[in-house]
Amino acid sequence: MSAAPVRRPASNRRALPRPAPGLVACAVAWGLLGVATSIGWLPAQAWAIAGLALAALVLVDLALLLRLGVPDVARSVPEALALGIEREVQLHLEPGARRLRVDVHDLHPGGWDVEGLPRRLALAPGMVSSVGYRLRPNERGSFAFDGVHLVLHSPLRLWRRLCVAGAAQRVRVFPNFAPLTKFALVSAEQASRMMGAHIKRRRGEGTDFHQMREYRVGDSLRQIDWKATSRARKLISREYQDEKNQQLVVVLDTGRRMMARDPAIAHAGGELAHFDHALDASLLVSYLALRQGDAVGLLATGGERRWVPPQRGMAAIDTLLRASYDLQPQPVATDYLAAATELSLRQRRRGLLMLVTNLRDEDIEDVLAAVRMLQKRHLVVVASLRERALDEVLEQDVHDLAAAVRAGATARYLAQRAAAHDALRRHRVMVLDVTGEQLPAALVERYLAIKRDGLL
Repeated sequence: MSAAPVRRPASNRRALPRPAPGLVACAVAWGLLGVATSIGWLPAQAWAIAGLALAALVLVDLALLLRLGVPDVARSVPEALALGIEREVQLHLEPGARRLRVDVHDLHPGGWDVEGLPRRLALAPGMVSSVGYRLRPNERGSFAFDGVHLVLHSPLRLWRRLCVAGAAQRVRVFPNFAPLTKFALVSAEQASRMMGAHIKRRRGEGTDFHQMREYRVGDSLRQIDWKATSRARKLISREYQDEKNQQLVVVLDTGRRMMARDPAIAHAGGELAHFDHALDASLLVSYLALRQGDAVGLLATGGERRWVPPQRGMAAIDTLLRASYDLQPQPVATDYLAAATELSLRQRRRGLLMLVTNLRDEDIEDVLAAVRMLQKRHLVVVASLRERALDEVLEQDVHDLAAAVRAGATARYLAQRAAAHDALRRHRVMVLDVTGEQLPAALVERYLAIKRDGLL
């Protein structure tokens, strides 16, 4: 929703008038006139008269500039922006009773991609002039617009005055939730296919009774309801669906490992950190779980810490978005055992726990201890993000010693990583070893497979 353009009082942050290029040019011309007078080309009186005339013009122009008021400025910008999505911002300027010539630059958050600034405008008296520009946020979180920077030009263009007008305004940048709005129009199963998840649905499975229907070829004998069959004088089968009202908790690692950026995977605003991929994928699987009738919660652990208890209903996705939009990974080591202890105390009911992290072989002892604690009550899935650059190193041809050393080191690292994953699998932990771009489909596929097989 866009903020309505309203008149706001100008800020008091004003600077003293400064000479404009026109005044500098006039001073240079007067100096050249003095040179011509000194060599006898012009009489001395001409130079003096020109100086007095120039001084008078300069003072009059300065007085006119000081009498000009600072325009009222309002900004129309959506209160919620999406990461990497370009949006339009409108600036509305009202000069008052005098005509103004002004340069406009909005003091938007630094580092964002901007098109259409700065702009030079001629403001008509008594009228509101609007100017728009495009910007694309490249970070999540809460940010501020610090007003609008204006350069007021004097009528004769000999002076200019710099000031900041308008009120500061805060905006929030959320993860790109456009895929969520797209999935809202289709079923959960269709949405999973759109994300690339491959789920083989088998008719008649599930644990919750759904409906009675006529027998179909392929139904098992245990699906047949013999009492209903005798009454209807034809074969009637029971149809089941996946159990609803189960619990899913996404555990997001906010430690230093999630600060890595993969150059091979980028979005419109630049490279995304592993944590941004993890957060996007977590929101997608949470949305689909809510569509399935389950309750979804969130635990962020490692650096920044957040807890959202499992909630049901589609309104819960808004709660998850607001609780996680400004999460950022921190340069600290993640204490997996402490996270498991906290989660055991907070989540008493059995549920599916999806830990999204980036495991190394040196983490395996702590992760095993944490997982064994959680497995006493919950079903645990560990999604370990893998840098795509590692796969690309192994795919390259080796032509020299440096490339051979790089390929060997990469292969050794991946072997140690695979050994850590195998250690988890031996303890009946489901492990996903995927890149950032594969993560959304992998999480959804595993979630739906667990639902299909009734493992919860």
